[in-house]
Amino acid sequence: MPLSVCLIVKDEEAVVSRCLNCVQKFADEIIVVDTGSADKTVEEVKKFTDKVYFYEWNDNFADARNYAFEKATGDFVMWLDADDVVPDEDCIKIKQLMEKADFDMAFLPYISGSEEGIKTFVYYRERIFRRSGNYKFRGAVHEAVTPQGNIVYSDAEIWHKKLKAGNSLRNLNILQKRIAHGICLNEREKFYYGRELLSNSMYREAIAVLEDFLRGNGWIENKIEACINLYGAYTAIGDNDGALNALLKSFTLAEPRSEACCILGWHFFEQNDVNCAIYWYQRALSNKIDLQKGGFVNLDYCAFIPNIQLCVLYDKLGDYVTANAYNEEAGKVKPHDKNYLINKQYFQNILGKEV
Repeated sequence: MPLSVCLIVKDEEAVVSRCLNCVQKFADEIIVVDTGSADKTVEEVKKFTDKVYFYEWNDNFADARNYAFEKATGDFVMWLDADDVVPDEDCIKIKQLMEKADFDMAFLPYISGSEEGIKTFVYYRERIFRRSGNYKFRGAVHEAVTPQGNIVYSDAEIWHKKLKAGNSLRNLNILQKRIAHGICLNEREKFYYGRELLSNSMYREAIAVLEDFLRGNGWIENKIEACINLYGAYTAIGDNDGALNALLKSFTLAEPRSEACCILGWHFFEQNDVNCAIYWYQRALSNKIDLQKGGFVNLDYCAFIPNIQLCVLYDKLGDYVTANAYNEEAGKVKPHDKNYLINKQYFQNILGKEV
C-alpha cells in the first residue's frame, strides 16, 4: 500500500537530510511542511521531494501535523520529526509492514534516548495510519492521535537523535499562553504541563499541577510517571516525606515499575539499609518490560542501574563473587561504561586475573 511520510520542520538544515535519506528507502511520497525556517531547510528538503508546503505557525503542533496529513495522497500516512533516524534494517521492516498493511493504525517503538548506540529510553508511539480513517492529532504540544480501529505493534524502530538542545521554554510558553487565554487543559495536557514546569525547575508549580492531575481521571501510565516526577520535584524542595509518599503512591496504581524500585533502592542505600536496598534493586531486575502498555521506559533502570548498584551492595557485604557477577551483568548492557570497567579491574585485583 502506498505510504506518505509527513514531516513538519523549522530550521532543521543540519538534520533533515539525514532523516529523509532514511525515509526515501520506504516512502512512496514525502510531504514536508515548513513552519517558518530562516536557514536552508527548504533547500535541503527539495533534494528529496517537491511536495513542500508552508504553514503559518500558530503555536499548535497538532494543527501543523494535521495540515501535513491533509496534503498526503497515499493510502497510509506516517509522521516523523526532522531529527529522527530509521536504521536500514528498520526501513526494511516498514516496507514489509506496508506490503501486508492489514491494519488501521500501527505503533512503532520510539528510541528517544540512547548512549553510544545503546537504547536507554523507549516507548511505543502511534506512527502509521490508514488515511481513510481520517485520524487527527490533538494537543498543542506533545500532540497525539487517539488509538482506534485495528491496531498492530511493529518492532521497526525510530531513533530520535538530536544534534542540539531545543528551546526548553517553548512548550511551557505555549501551554501558559493557552491557560492565559482561558483554555482549560485536559488531563493529558495537565500531565505534560507539570512535566514542563519540572524540567524548567519550577518545582512548587510542578507539584501543584501534577498533584491536581493525579486527582483526575488521566491515563494510568501517565499517573505512574507523574508520581515519579513528583518524587523528583518534592526532593528538589527538600520535602523528603512528600517525595517518598509520591513514589509509593505509584505502587497503588499498578505493579511497581523498575524506575520506582530503583529509586526506593537508593532511598534505603542512603540509609545504609543494605538488605532493603538489595531487595528493591532485585525487584527492579525481576520486572517484565511491557512496552505495549505505552508508558515511558527508561531501560537503564531495568538492567544497568540495578546491576551496578547490586554490585556495590554485595561488595559492602564482602560477597565479592556475587558483586562481581552483578558487575558483569551490568557490563553486558554497557561494556564501555567507566564504572563497570573500574569495578572489573577492582575485582580482578581481589579475585584474580581470571575475572
